[in-house]
Amino acid sequence: MKKLVLTFLVLTVACGEKTAPPPVPPEVVVAAVSSRDVPVMAEFTGEIRGAEDIQVMARVAGFLQEQAYREGELVRKGDLLFVIDPRPFQAAESKAQADVAQALAMLNRATVQVNRLRPLAAQNAVSKQDLDNAEANEAAAKGSLDGARAMLDKAQLDLGYTRVTSPIDGVAGLRQIDLGTYVGAPQPTVLTVVSRIDKVRFDFGIAESEYLTLVRERGGDGRTAPSGASNLELVLADGTVHPSKGRVTVIGRGVDPQTGTLPVQAEFPNPQGVLRPGQFARVRAPLRIEKNAVVIPQRAVQELQGTYNVAVVGADNTVEIRPVQATNRVGDEWVIASGLVAGEQIVVEGLQKVRQGMKVRPTAARPAGADTAKAR
Repeated sequence: MKKLVLTFLVLTVACGEKTAPPPVPPEVVVAAVSSRDVPVMAEFTGEIRGAEDIQVMARVAGFLQEQAYREGELVRKGDLLFVIDPRPFQAAESKAQADVAQALAMLNRATVQVNRLRPLAAQNAVSKQDLDNAEANEAAAKGSLDGARAMLDKAQLDLGYTRVTSPIDGVAGLRQIDLGTYVGAPQPTVLTVVSRIDKVRFDFGIAESEYLTLVRERGGDGRTAPSGASNLELVLADGTVHPSKGRVTVIGRGVDPQTGTLPVQAEFPNPQGVLRPGQFARVRAPLRIEKNAVVIPQRAVQELQGTYNVAVVGADNTVEIRPVQATNRVGDEWVIASGLVAGEQIVVEGLQKVRQGMKVRPTAARPAGADTAKAR
């Protein structure tokens, strides 16, 4: 009897409990894996330089007296940048002019003497030795005059060099020497740097294997720099892409044995002057076209310690966390070498909600631009 009562109580308690409903699968946004021809891009880090970066140096020794430009602003070729104290050079020019005048007077006197003795020597009124001496004096006076004129030219050049002008049109940099400093000795002194930036150079190194791929894709001629349309992209420090594309202009002579890279130089238009010498950036160069490459949105890839995973949604809405091999980026997409095939569904939004083997409620991703069209 007790056993029957106990059984009845157990059944009564069990019937009183409600069965908990199964959890609702999370909703995720999925997209189909696609395939298409994509350019395989290589990316290199390098430094921006001006089309011309010219060091403006003191060509004569003296005290730096004046700065005649505003640092960081555009200057024209021939614009005055600095003045070196000209007074010692003005004195030297004046002395050289006096030396020229004196030498000219001596030459005139020697010429008069020769002209006077020449007819007398013809009449044997004076000795031939006297004429020879007079002609030698005249020749020496001509040499002295030539030397004095050369010294005057040098003095005038030196005086001109006290006005330091811009050698090109460009942006003049910071003054590198304080005013009042003695410059130009014992060695040439850099006063500032003027850079032409309407276009810029970009110096970077390319690995041997990538260089070989580049040359073979362009016809196998490594004797000259690649020609053709500008197709290089410049990625700046903030991640933005420079609006003007560039081209390779120089391929270096040989491979650097320490780094295993070949020096390359590219050229980019810079009409707005945004790019400045010394900036570090990355250049993207197309190496080849990969046919029927598998591509997926970058946001669909989970990257952890160099490994890449995607969440694949099967026909029964079950999630499989699958490792993939990602090779190159094309815009905001990854090129997948292995691990996926075209047509499979992958999670592109809601990755943080899914785990291996769980059920999900997939919804299709909106086509690009759908939100914008709806807002209109």
